[in-house]
Amino acid sequence: MNSIFLYFKKFHEISTDSQNAISLISTTISVKKNTILQPIGHACKTIYFIKKGLARIYYFKDDLEITESFAFENSIIARAESLFSKNPSRKAIQVLENTELIAIDAIALFKLYDSYPEIERLFRLIFENAYIDTINRIENIQFHTADERYTFLITESSDIIKRVSLKLIASYLGITPVSLSRIRAKN
Repeated sequence: MNSIFLYFKKFHEISTDSQNAISLISTTISVKKNTILQPIGHACKTIYFIKKGLARIYYFKDDLEITESFAFENSIIARAESLFSKNPSRKAIQVLENTELIAIDAIALFKLYDSYPEIERLFRLIFENAYIDTINRIENIQFHTADERYTFLITESSDIIKRVSLKLIASYLGITPVSLSRIRAKN
């Protein structure tokens, strides 16, 4: 659990009591490569912290599989739209490597907010940061060329090419694998 508390410190330091409360509603799990953690059509009830490995959120549009985001070590992944609305999601979470996670029971977490205001503040800051990342991703697609998006991705996540298939990277960038090959050949 130490790795998740180090991650939390980047946003807001919490007391030992709050750490203990989060530990009681968390479980460390190991998941095999290509496992669907949360399937399409189910409500998100768990927030995952990736200790080791890699995961993605994806969905289908016109029978095409679209990767919405990747999450690497020391990051959180959840389907926020479902987490907060409690509605089934049109998106899924899949691990792309053998992955070690800390699973936080979101329902129990939200119940802790009243007793531990610092936990509520911590997760508000984490979700605000995720919201900003989402807006940046949308604006990246709106205002930048595919070439620029690829360059930005490689700059931000230099080892992504070694860990993620080109098909998934192309999907994430909103281009075809053929277009990605052309871009890579130029760079």
